[in-house]
Amino acid sequence: MENVVISGMGIISALGCGVEQTLRALREERSGIGPLKYLQTEHWDIPCAEVPFSDEELRERLGLSAEEVVTRTALLGMVALQEAWQTADLRHTPDKRLAFINGTTVGGMEKSEQYYLDFLENDSRNAYIAAHECGACTEKIADFMGGFSYVTTLSTACSSAANAIILGENLIRAGLTDIAVVGGSECITKFHLNGFHTLMILDDAPCRPFDATRAGLNLGEGAAYVVLEKESSARKRGIQPLCRLAGYGNACDAFHQTASSEEGTGAVLAMREALKTSGLQPSDIDYINAHGTGTRNNDASEGRAIMQVFGKHTPRVSSTKAMTGHTTSASGSVEAVIAVLAIRYGFIPANLRFGEAMPELSFTPVPHTLENVKVRNVLSNSFGFGGNNSSLIFSAVDPGA
Repeated sequence: MENVVISGMGIISALGCGVEQTLRALREERSGIGPLKYLQTEHWDIPCAEVPFSDEELRERLGLSAEEVVTRTALLGMVALQEAWQTADLRHTPDKRLAFINGTTVGGMEKSEQYYLDFLENDSRNAYIAAHECGACTEKIADFMGGFSYVTTLSTACSSAANAIILGENLIRAGLTDIAVVGGSECITKFHLNGFHTLMILDDAPCRPFDATRAGLNLGEGAAYVVLEKESSARKRGIQPLCRLAGYGNACDAFHQTASSEEGTGAVLAMREALKTSGLQPSDIDYINAHGTGTRNNDASEGRAIMQVFGKHTPRVSSTKAMTGHTTSASGSVEAVIAVLAIRYGFIPANLRFGEAMPELSFTPVPHTLENVKVRNVLSNSFGFGGNNSSLIFSAVDPGA
């Protein structure tokens, strides 16, 4: 079957705006985690990874008026989509069917949180209440660029963006679209900050995934999209593919609403399915970008799953959430962009703040950035609440093809 490749990508996160700033921050081991600045909450002291721009600054960057009803999730998505659109040169594709698949869970909730009492008492902010839904955010992002013949939203918690990538690939394989722009967008809201806090899985210090002393995660926000199309389509348009989507797997073990099974059953199934669809062997994987939230449960469960799939010869592993925070529904595409950068520039991102090995695991994460490394195949994991587990494999393409 013909390769489905990534022909463009865009990203915004706590590491900065755009692929170039993201790459620089990763290689410099720079974390975006710190005190909250923009979210209106009394829990401002809980460390998170906010995008370092206010809504007003994002509007100005996009050329949107202060009167236009746009939520923060949509603003972040527009910025990332604009870069992906430009890098894939989608301006001149009138003969192509374009799909936009967006993963998000909180949607426009950060505005409806602010204006709910106004909605009950005055009805002066109803336009923002109407922008609450996940689908409303997706449509707003899609309309910003226009030209899409198919638009849909996926909401499977922290595997949303990864599942959007899988759906885009399936649509292309099925001949239902020519090009799919896929990923996710998510801002931090009081709803999920307080929700994760109630679950007692937020760390009150910058997180340290796969460390024996880990105490929880740090929430992040951001958006990222990759552009998928058949390799022949990209080359015919004069676009050099960045890499290919070699394989994917999704499994739902339904073990618990918010926890993974001790053995990582769903994670094992997802990773093995990704390897199967890619035609690769475990020994072919050069780097695993782990889900690696920093919680007691996830890191032990995912670590055991990795050991089951890869045995004694575990590839290099790191969690970049120690830099970006956990961008929840957007994490699958944020980390997809990071996986592509690792392949393109030959480096393994650091697992920041690692200090003490977990006794139950046979491997330790990469503590500092490794440069000048041959990276051909990257496995990226995204695991959501309810046991919805997704794994993606990205592989290098022959530049002379």
